[in-house]
Amino acid sequence: MAEGSSPEERPEAGLQAGAGPGPAGRNLKEWLRDQFCDHPLEQCGDTRLHDAAYVGDLQTLRHLLEEESYRSRINEKSVWCCGWLPCTPLRIAATAGHGNCVDFLIRKGAEVDLVDVKGQTALYVAVVNEHLESVQILLEAGADPNGSRHHRSTPVYHASRVGRADILKALIRYGADVDVNHHLTPEVQPPFSRRLTSLVVCPLYISAAYHNLQCFKLLLQAGANPDFNCNGPVNTQAFYRGSPACVMDAVLRHGCEAAFVSLLVEFGANLSLVKWESLGPESRGRRKVDPEALQVFKEARSVPRSLLGLCRVAVRWVLGKRRLHLIPSLPLPDPVKRFLLYE
Repeated sequence: MAEGSSPEERPEAGLQAGAGPGPAGRNLKEWLRDQFCDHPLEQCGDTRLHDAAYVGDLQTLRHLLEEESYRSRINEKSVWCCGWLPCTPLRIAATAGHGNCVDFLIRKGAEVDLVDVKGQTALYVAVVNEHLESVQILLEAGADPNGSRHHRSTPVYHASRVGRADILKALIRYGADVDVNHHLTPEVQPPFSRRLTSLVVCPLYISAAYHNLQCFKLLLQAGANPDFNCNGPVNTQAFYRGSPACVMDAVLRHGCEAAFVSLLVEFGANLSLVKWESLGPESRGRRKVDPEALQVFKEARSVPRSLLGLCRVAVRWVLGKRRLHLIPSLPLPDPVKRFLLYE
């Protein structure tokens, strides 16, 4: 997958999918400004609060927020002197990675999940800029680990793409949905009236495409669906020629190492979803398949899975990804709990 096609680089497309611009013919930018901006077209007269957040000047923030006039503006989205995008002080501090300022602004009443004109939350921009401290502070303050439905990408998706396993682990710890895909959820658009004809790029897929094995494993351990495709009906027979039909297919096509294939097998991926006419080298064409990974796949498909492995997959499926974190509290021997957690 080309980096230029990443959802987070096309926020307007996600917003269009998430919510229409309103009356017919209305300009999308105008609608975005109405929804997410306080002063979108002009620089406010006093941006000291925003400027202090940008440079990480905690002392100035403390001084300004002693005054009621500034406390009442703590969630104001303004164009400050160092940028053009209307943002709150919290969003600015999170972008720059000033954890002490992020913490202070939250304690003074900053709303953690306000979105900017692109539908990005403070948590999302902290993840994008890889500021782990700010990410943890925002999560502890109750920020939605899934970001905003107004933005097509999610914190989990981005962390999986860039390989920040430490950030991904923090998001998962606070309940992030490892399969979430905002432009496919019922809240954003109605149920599908047609069957999809291409594989939906989920966090698990993107971590494989960028060969981020640690993130790939974390997602599966947290309950990511090894056969994730979409939340609606799928017509694999109508998939575009050459496009992967499932996560396993994508892993093989992207030339991922054998460890990716082994993990998908262990976590119960449906191996019959890979519909290659032949699995020999002569049939691969432009596919950059890793020979060792292909061999692991062929062996897994030719040998019945162990009853023990199938039981583990079944137990985890019954629990559901929302309750996997409860496994350590089950009245079971520690070795069994570690087995269920793939530790």
